[in-house]
Amino acid sequence: MFGRFMLPDMSEHPCQVTRATPKGAVFLTELELPMGVKVVAYIDEIGRVEAQVADRLPGGFGVRFSLTEARQKRLSERLEWLKAKQLDGSIEQREHSRFEPTSSKSHITLPDGRVYPCEVIDISLSGAAVTTEVMPALGTYVMLGKMRGRIVRYITSGVAIEFAKQLDRATLTKSL
Repeated sequence: MFGRFMLPDMSEHPCQVTRATPKGAVFLTELELPMGVKVVAYIDEIGRVEAQVADRLPGGFGVRFSLTEARQKRLSERLEWLKAKQLDGSIEQREHSRFEPTSSKSHITLPDGRVYPCEVIDISLSGAAVTTEVMPALGTYVMLGKMRGRIVRYITSGVAIEFAKQLDRATLTKSL
């Protein structure tokens, strides 16, 4: 899973999360942190968690989550669901069928007007998965071509965008 974490100085850093359990996880990142540092992490498919650096590892660090018993139970259920989803591709997150666009080249426009090229991996009437070098924060509203949407999760080498307004197939083809 991918995510980002925030340090006490409010700086944010990307990471890849591995070996997640209800008690903690390993964050793969170039940043070296001392033991005991508190972080707030935003992990794809899991959400926001508070944690503390508990172990220094090559290429990252281990964290211990600071969760209530109820939140730890919900996290355990979520991790089991994710594991089942990974083993059995039948659990689908998207509400609408995906399809590959006829032209995969497009662009993402950020709220400040900056434009970045991207490639559409797949698209549905309610959202799209794109590869891009820019990784806006979760919840950021962007334009994918002429379609407005918000970043809902990180994927390998890109982002997933949920459209602000559901499209029909004819509009979708024109808007990319």
